[in-house]
Amino acid sequence: MKRFIPFVKSDPTVAVIRLQGVIASGGRGALNDQALAGVIEKAFSRGKPAAVALEVNSPGGSPVQSSLIGARIRRLADEKNIPVLAFVEDVAASGGYWLAVAADEIYADTSSVVGSIGVISAGFGAHELLAKQGVERRVYTAGKSKSMLDPFSPEKPADVKRLKGLLNDIHENFIDHVTTRRGDKLDTETELFTGEVWLAKRAIELGLIDGIGHIKPMLTERFGKNVKVRRYGVKKPFFSRFGAQLATDAMTSIEERAAYAQFGL
Repeated sequence: MKRFIPFVKSDPTVAVIRLQGVIASGGRGALNDQALAGVIEKAFSRGKPAAVALEVNSPGGSPVQSSLIGARIRRLADEKNIPVLAFVEDVAASGGYWLAVAADEIYADTSSVVGSIGVISAGFGAHELLAKQGVERRVYTAGKSKSMLDPFSPEKPADVKRLKGLLNDIHENFIDHVTTRRGDKLDTETELFTGEVWLAKRAIELGLIDGIGHIKPMLTERFGKNVKVRRYGVKKPFFSRFGAQLATDAMTSIEERAAYAQFGL
């Protein structure tokens, strides 16, 4: 058992939270506030860390879950007066960038993909296919907007207009989050909120991140060679480690690969 020796300063500890994967309210392995709540609380509370580091590797996902996770990180950081550093791996795009912006400073690899400050909604229209197959669609609602953008009915201009209004409002929330967190670091001469992505060096020029750097050498540089790292992350369910839920896991993997693929990863 380690004994406490008065007046002897212990080595600094940095809590590292791994944030990897698609951000979604459900699904095994997805990042969401419910799954991460206990992880984040422990990281900020256990052992009085000198800092909390976020390892971010996410193509984005749910704006709500991104906001909930980011807000939890900021609330604990402010309450406990603990600095937060983010380290981007392959990608911090869309909701992934939202999470990175929850940190006080953001660093990335030279080939990291950063940005995608925008909002997207996508789906399919199958009404013509149904008509060719002789299938009649029957929908009954109470409330004229209840069947908005039904994929089995022809698209209505009013529905599209309403959806675009919702997307624009979410986009404004995203912009407010970035401008509040990054402040005067942002390049005001460049359009940053179009959904475009950049590699790290350009992202530095635009003020989206603070520098190039990898987690271990940067923590050593900032906290000394004796810095200790304590890692936190969401653990896989016990049975999933032995091949259970293979079909579900395979589908989740396909969806996640598709999300990363849009950034060439």
